[in-house]
Amino acid sequence: MTDAAETQPDQRPRQQTDWMGPQMQKRIAGRYASEQRFKLLGLAAVTISALFLAFLLFVMVGNGAQGFISTEASLTVDLPAATGGVTPDELRGNRLRATMSSIDIRRIYDTAVETQYGEDGARFFAGNAWTRLRDQLTRNPELVSKRAVFWLPTSSDIDRAAKEGSTPKAEADYQQLQAAGDVRSVFNMGFLRNSDGTDPTQVGIWGAFKGSLITMVITLVLAFPIGVLAAVYLEEYAPKNRLTDIIEVSINNLAAVPSIIFGLLGLAVFLQVLALPRSAALVGGLTLALMTMPVIVIASRNAIKAVPPSIREAALGVGASPIQVVFHHVLPLAIPGIMTGTIIGMARALGETAPLLMIGMRAFTTTPPQGITDPATVLPVQIFLWSDEVNRGFVEKTSAAIIVLLIFLLTMNAFAVYLRNRFEKRW
Repeated sequence: MTDAAETQPDQRPRQQTDWMGPQMQKRIAGRYASEQRFKLLGLAAVTISALFLAFLLFVMVGNGAQGFISTEASLTVDLPAATGGVTPDELRGNRLRATMSSIDIRRIYDTAVETQYGEDGARFFAGNAWTRLRDQLTRNPELVSKRAVFWLPTSSDIDRAAKEGSTPKAEADYQQLQAAGDVRSVFNMGFLRNSDGTDPTQVGIWGAFKGSLITMVITLVLAFPIGVLAAVYLEEYAPKNRLTDIIEVSINNLAAVPSIIFGLLGLAVFLQVLALPRSAALVGGLTLALMTMPVIVIASRNAIKAVPPSIREAALGVGASPIQVVFHHVLPLAIPGIMTGTIIGMARALGETAPLLMIGMRAFTTTPPQGITDPATVLPVQIFLWSDEVNRGFVEKTSAAIIVLLIFLLTMNAFAVYLRNRFEKRW
């Protein structure tokens, strides 16, 4: 009897929880306090991130806004006397080249500068300011028949004196021009139209922008279809064996490889083995495609895997073939996720500098590339090169180029997001 009593479970009644008691109320209050602290920490994290972003944009816009402004000085030229009575008709059509060679624009420019500003007047203007005079006269031949005022770019020192301060000599020259009303600040269209150069007042980002655009197109054309098709095969058709496991692990590892490794690969394969043109956008696009492809493959596989199995089963049930199931039903539903991975990969490729430096895309190109095999550079490399210049006039140009790069990136991402939302389907 004693053993039986000992083996019976404890029959003591369980004490009911007093939900309204002080102990339970204290525990509930502690939970609410923990939740409130977590919300405050999350809000603080978001606020700090937003402040860092705002600070970055403020510094970039503050420094780069001046890069879109140029300082010009006026130059009065008595063209009828300087050209010997050349008529506007002689500056049109087939006669333009011969007439421009005969009147010697550079001599006319030097004479006008010396007449208006003295023997040392050339210090007020940029080294190639005379080409601006030539271009204005070519665009408007009617100027040749009158005494005209030309606004030409000033030297780098005077340009900095007008914006942020420069040497005492440049400050004095700027004050002299300002007192005479011979100086003005205008929007620098040349920064958007010109290419690289040695004078910070004359450089532009069009060459680098066009190089980035061509390189990104090549990267997208190569990486996107190959990456998506590879993901479809691995997810839908590849057998589950050791070889497939090795391929999957390799792709995951490639997505985390430092970008400079892809630069070394591009240098060894595309330049040394295949002997493709150095500094060409084609080589840059091939290199960045190798770097971007693993990201697209991983994102595409996850997007395909996220499509409900019922979609596949329903398509097979109505008589669709396996390939029709994939390309007519699964892939369209996976497009939004695939586009997200593509956006991430292309954004990373757009900002890369190290792999492109390795394949030589740091060429000093004063003309934009005309094809995929022409020497070219890209915006990140152009920013890197300008940041290393000794002339302080390149500081504002560097920040202005960063602004253009950010706008390019945001525009590209916005277009990709539009396409993602456009093809998004709900089930």
